[in-house]
Amino acid sequence: MKTSKKVIDREKRHNRIRTKMDGTAKVPRLVVYKSLNFNYAQLIDDATGKTLVNASDMKDKSKSTKTEKAKKVGIELAKLALEKSIKACVFDRNGFKYHGRIKAVAEGAREGGLKF
Repeated sequence: MKTSKKVIDREKRHNRIRTKMDGTAKVPRLVVYKSLNFNYAQLIDDATGKTLVNASDMKDKSKSTKTEKAKKVGIELAKLALEKSIKACVFDRNGFKYHGRIKAVAEGAREGGLKF
């Protein structure tokens, strides 16, 4: 299967971003991914290579828009992170442009109490 130019460009942006940022146990990396149907977010400790907290909207069956669901994912992730006493993170947009669903996840996480 041939890879599209959009995917190749996103991967280039992602690699450029990842060379400059790194997550730790105290300040993990918040990675956001969007597929055609769902939104995913997770906090990763790059030192140990483990996911600390994750959230997605796969089980959300409401009739809201994808952007509204993305904001809910951000709020849910922030709530789970605060339960594990994580208050700050580094935002990794995963090569996606910062608008729409990616921006909604970030705003939801900030609204939920995460600082980045």
